[in-house]
Amino acid sequence: MIDALAAEWLKLRTLRSTFVVLGVVGVVVALMALLAWYAVHLWEGLPPGRRDRLEVSSLPELANWLASLCLAVLGVLAFSGEYGTGMIRTTFTVLPSRGRVLAAKASVVAVVAFCTGLAAVLATYAAGRLIIGDRPIRGQSAEELSRQMPLFLALSLSIAMFALLGLCLAAITRSAVAAVAALVAVWYVLPIVVNNVPAPWNERIGSILPGALAGQLAGTGNPQSLGGALLSPLAALAVTVAWVAVPYTVAAVLLARRDA
Repeated sequence: MIDALAAEWLKLRTLRSTFVVLGVVGVVVALMALLAWYAVHLWEGLPPGRRDRLEVSSLPELANWLASLCLAVLGVLAFSGEYGTGMIRTTFTVLPSRGRVLAAKASVVAVVAFCTGLAAVLATYAAGRLIIGDRPIRGQSAEELSRQMPLFLALSLSIAMFALLGLCLAAITRSAVAAVAALVAVWYVLPIVVNNVPAPWNERIGSILPGALAGQLAGTGNPQSLGGALLSPLAALAVTVAWVAVPYTVAAVLLARRDA
């Protein structure tokens, strides 16, 4: 298994698309810093009586939302790229155990996604605190990092979940286009559809969507999410695992039964 992990790590870090995706995540962090600066500019330009009406979405959570799609695309490319070049045949020849190949790819992608997501969230938090300072802008937490870490770890875990979902969808569909389309549907379209479902089902269904799980994992709820906040942290963790386990199982079965 160690050889498989080393091989998948080598593949991932030698892909040009890996550095493109990581670069886009860096751009996301820069955009969050720019948004913080613009929020300060707006806040300082308002009369004192109107400043409390200005609300800006939580910058770390917004960075997480955008980084989730970026790392999900990385998960897709980690598998679909080999199908596109035909290298998957060589991979399965060298390592006939397809389940081990999938496990190695999933492990590498999950670690890279989690670490990248955590770095992006922490960088966004640091930039936001540096730029916003002690200005009481609604939506921006002034809590110390130690009190924010449970949420930041949950946000990073949700990014890893999206990356694994992308990897599994690529293994199932064998198509980067189809996998990315499915990801966008889950990441963006599905929450909007669920939000328009009559109550109380909108909140019940929304609470189990991938984008609504991080706040519930950390026990902070989803004050700025389209999803609900009905799950306990343990239940949210179980749903998070299910979002990965189900497509992973389907991908493993199809890999074992289909020709490369």
